[in-house]
Amino acid sequence: MLSIIVSIGYASVMSRTHRLFQMMTTLRRLPAPVRAVQLADEMQMSLRTIYRDIEALRGLGAVIDGEAGFGYTLIEDAALPPLGFEDDELEALVLGLRDVAVIGDPALAKAAETALAKLTARVPPRQAHRLQHAILDARRFTRPDPPRIDVPDLRNATWEEETIAFSYKDGKGAASTREVDPLGIVYMQNTNMLMAWCHLRSDFRAFRLDRMDDLRRTGNSFRPRRVPLLRDYMELLRADAEERAKARAPDA
Repeated sequence: MLSIIVSIGYASVMSRTHRLFQMMTTLRRLPAPVRAVQLADEMQMSLRTIYRDIEALRGLGAVIDGEAGFGYTLIEDAALPPLGFEDDELEALVLGLRDVAVIGDPALAKAAETALAKLTARVPPRQAHRLQHAILDARRFTRPDPPRIDVPDLRNATWEEETIAFSYKDGKGAASTREVDPLGIVYMQNTNMLMAWCHLRSDFRAFRLDRMDDLRRTGNSFRPRRVPLLRDYMELLRADAEERAKARAPDA
């Protein structure tokens, strides 16, 4: 019983800590001043909780200017050393993050926006201005069809080298149930692909995320085979691409 009470108390503390951290991130990401109703809508919390957490953050040392009815502005701690990047490095980062916001699944797209906000908060003022008014952007005329599976869960299974199962329909509409060892996800121009070792075919296969359904983690580990399997798969793809290039090349 004591262990259960301790576990519940720990989970509650961690939940509140995570919530306060998310509020700091949201204050960085949204244009200042951020009104309490915006925070409540963004974080799916009551206004009462928002006001209480603002005061909690202030009590922990965060400098948050403003008050109810006027909005809040997070004042970054000048004692923290700024991150050091060359201007070209910053432009590469902002271009990459904006591209992720376009082609990534919803969780990755939101993470890209959050990462850009954190980056803006930690670079010197001149470079923060360059990030906020960047001259580089990423656009796609067509976006990949949205996935029907929990992509963060798929990424976690891939990192943890855990076999997954799912329903799949190929380009001709043929349905099958697959069990695969997920090796990596490739974000392409018009679609996103899971690279995997397929147990049904006993071979490497690529699966479009928008054709996958009913994703399930089996609990079976294929560690530590992911990296060597992925290396072999990429080598096969590279060799296939070279053969195709040779076939298209005109005779000397």
